[in-house]
Amino acid sequence: MVYWLLAAVFVSQGRFRIAVAALLIAVAVELFRLWHTPDLDAFRLTAAGTLLLGRVFSPWNIAAYAAGIALALDCALSKLRPL
Repeated sequence: MVYWLLAAVFVSQGRFRIAVAALLIAVAVELFRLWHTPDLDAFRLTAAGTLLLGRVFSPWNIAAYAAGIALALDCALSKLRPL
């Protein structure tokens, strides 16, 4: 989702550059889950907090983000290649 959003906003940028930016954003969001304060933890217990921030850090999520971005990049590049 982040890849497609960035691709829609930054149309003139290269696909690889957008993929790298999307991966950096996804990793930053995942690493943000390691930061804990009482107010932030209370917000994470709400439905909005869970959807926006998530609750727990997982390195598997980073791998899933990378796979999803690679798939989106491959789909975008395959539309540029002649059949």
